[in-house]
Amino acid sequence: MSRQEKRVCVGILTGAQGVRGAVRVKSFTADPQDVARYGPLEDESGERRFRLRLAGSAKGVVIAHLTGIDDRDQAEALRGLRLYLPRAALPPPGEEEYYHTDLIGLAAALADGTPVGQVRAVHDFGAGDTLEIERALGPPVMVPFTRAIVPVVDLDAGRLVLDPPPGLIDEPAQKKPTRSPHPFPPPQAGEGMGRSERRRASERTGRQHEVGDAEEVR
Repeated sequence: MSRQEKRVCVGILTGAQGVRGAVRVKSFTADPQDVARYGPLEDESGERRFRLRLAGSAKGVVIAHLTGIDDRDQAEALRGLRLYLPRAALPPPGEEEYYHTDLIGLAAALADGTPVGQVRAVHDFGAGDTLEIERALGPPVMVPFTRAIVPVVDLDAGRLVLDPPPGLIDEPAQKKPTRSPHPFPPPQAGEGMGRSERRRASERTGRQHEVGDAEEVR
């Protein structure tokens, strides 16, 4: 599936808000309100489409109304629903900037061609973005997404090249289960709308373009 054919999970409904059909949305966009900026949203099957109108925000979520949802029972029945956009609906990233959804799934290898694994997720723990790379053997490894450590990102070839310092990537050991750092279910592999810029780890990443008003989608 090409990048333009992908769908991106931009949020998940976490429950009802009030009695008039409003819902709470955990947004996966860099700016939470951008969940409503790029057009009608789809459910996971692609069979249902919703227009999202923002009504406010609360701790960790945005409050919104979905077309066709008029009371609390209808809103509560949608708890856990993931909201998707076509990848083609998103604005192009800037130079040396990447959507997380484009990075997830890339094959990772060393400069000499030695395979390391596949990008499983992109995390921001406060000091810049970090790639989580799943390996066939051993636990996943965390790699800072900087130009020095990830000198090559080739989206068309579906790969990236790593130049890790000594000790960053250990020898594979017995694989151990890992836990997600997200308090709500995170985007699935190949989803997620965050952006990464290959800068020094001390600089913040995920700059967001301003596109239209956040009041209501087209």
